[in-house]
Amino acid sequence: MFGISKFSRLLQHCLRLRRRAARLAALLAVLGVAAHAGSACAQAYPSRAIQLVLSFPPGGASDILARAIGQRLAVELKQPVVVDNRPGAGGAIGLAQVVKAAPDGYTLHLLAVTNAAIAAATYASQPANLSKDFEPIAGVGAVPHILVVPAAVPAQNVAELVAMLKAAPGKYNFASQGNGTLSHLESELFMVRTGVEAVHVPYKGSAFALPDLIAGRSSFMFDSIPTALPHVKAGKLRLLAVAAEQRVDSLPGTPTMAEAGVNDFRINNVFGIVAPKGTPAAITHSLSLTLKKILAAPDLIASMQVQGVDLKYTPEADLAHTISDELQLWAKVAKAANVKVD
Repeated sequence: MFGISKFSRLLQHCLRLRRRAARLAALLAVLGVAAHAGSACAQAYPSRAIQLVLSFPPGGASDILARAIGQRLAVELKQPVVVDNRPGAGGAIGLAQVVKAAPDGYTLHLLAVTNAAIAAATYASQPANLSKDFEPIAGVGAVPHILVVPAAVPAQNVAELVAMLKAAPGKYNFASQGNGTLSHLESELFMVRTGVEAVHVPYKGSAFALPDLIAGRSSFMFDSIPTALPHVKAGKLRLLAVAAEQRVDSLPGTPTMAEAGVNDFRINNVFGIVAPKGTPAAITHSLSLTLKKILAAPDLIASMQVQGVDLKYTPEADLAHTISDELQLWAKVAKAANVKVD
């Protein structure tokens, strides 16, 4: 009997182990299904439309670039990409829209890096910190600005414009895309470097500034090539110089500001795409690689170059470094020009 009892206990123990093993196998199966489901969800991105926010109105350089990239993204991702123009407050309205969005990859921002860095240096408060509140995805290129004057202004070159402004300090106005924008700071830097005085008239983007500039209500403006050049070709504005470090391929006969006699005036208008902080790295990296493919397309490069947009892909880490560098640079320029926006 003792042997039978011992055998019975052993049998019961084996049955308990078997039941535990069965429960463990079931748990592992559930976990495996969950992991597979999570992976499938990640692979399913995107499953709906993506919003691409920018801080300027339709018709400007940002808008042209956003729509060109957005159309290609839609094809590659097989989902609509909706461009959402949120102009005003030196870009703050657009930044606020994105920083409050869910970090799920469905809200992106075409960041005018240089402009945003200037706004950070000149506005008393900003809705977001460029370095801390966004996930960099990719640098997409640069859009050099040009110095233009109304056709009725007698100045035929930068030297003559400087002479005209010096002859009547404070008499002339200059237009900009808005307070704390690159267009504004370029003019302030121009005045610092040349010793001229003029009155700032800010607008909510180029689309609003150019009609008054053409009408002669302002005497000069730094603006993007895509928006200003058509008016130059139409004879309504006169092109004096490009604000970039080197001459622009689409305008080979136009001198840089340095070549026109304004020293230490080397400005790059950099653009990149970012997402709200916390957007999964798998999504941002996937988008970065997709943008790399898009920006390498010869037909897109050619079409953008004609409009003065220099496409150039840079990966996430490089865009983060560019943002940091631009913040430092324009903080120094704003301080030197004593520019602050309430």
